[in-house]
Amino acid sequence: MCTECGCGLPGEKPATLSGPGHDHPHSHGHHPHSHDHDHPHDHDHDHEDEPGPARDADSSGRTLEVHRAILEKNDRLAERNRGFFHARGLLVLNVLSSPGSGKTTFIRETIRKLGDRLRSGVIVGDLATDNDARRLREASDSVVQINTGTVCHLEADMVGRAVGQLNLDGLGLLVVENVGNLVCPASYDLGEDLRIVLLSVTEGEDKPIKYPPMFQSAGTFVVTKMDLATACEFNRDAALGNLKRLAPAAPVFEVSAKTGQGMDAWCEYLIQQQKELKSRNPLGA
Repeated sequence: MCTECGCGLPGEKPATLSGPGHDHPHSHGHHPHSHDHDHPHDHDHDHEDEPGPARDADSSGRTLEVHRAILEKNDRLAERNRGFFHARGLLVLNVLSSPGSGKTTFIRETIRKLGDRLRSGVIVGDLATDNDARRLREASDSVVQINTGTVCHLEADMVGRAVGQLNLDGLGLLVVENVGNLVCPASYDLGEDLRIVLLSVTEGEDKPIKYPPMFQSAGTFVVTKMDLATACEFNRDAALGNLKRLAPAAPVFEVSAKTGQGMDAWCEYLIQQQKELKSRNPLGA
């Protein structure tokens, strides 16, 4: 998808990390893998010269298509992240949505409501600014901001390096707030346990069927800003029908971070998910 949007073209700014008291990326010893360069990600494909599958010709003159997984490196690093997280007993969420859906407020209020029952850290992805990270630090002292420059999604490598800035001691939940975008982030596994896709009542009921790859990839749906549903003339039945059509097995939570509607059920779900994770990985910290 990035071949169309142009992210990652030559001249892009490297991804940068920021956390409390940190002006440059470095490791605290929690890093699942290390790198000796500052490039934000290495695609296994050329954005300009490789519009389709590679082709070659054998001695008979026939054309053979040589397929390769352009996301192979990312997937490999994602599995490394996942193993690292599981070894520490961390439940990891990849939270995705369009811009303005209420991700940051929803995450902040989730952390506040969970409190000491499930201590949480956050990795935030945005093209620029640390505005969201500063808001989230109102609820958690374990927050790192990734600025991706021109790249419209987070990748496993970025998350792996950001984890090196977090103090993971005592944490049971790590939330990755992905870049606001309903296209490219759908293709990138970050090593998460659950992919959470948000739909705001202000976006319209047909958003899922306009962006099917993102919503089909969801493990859980959260419908946000329910306090505005009446004012927006939100067609709840149509929206839920579209979500279920794209990912029938994904549970749906209807919440308002502002009023607290639905937040108790959402938080209990996370606590249960973390318990199940630890039961499957008894050696986790």
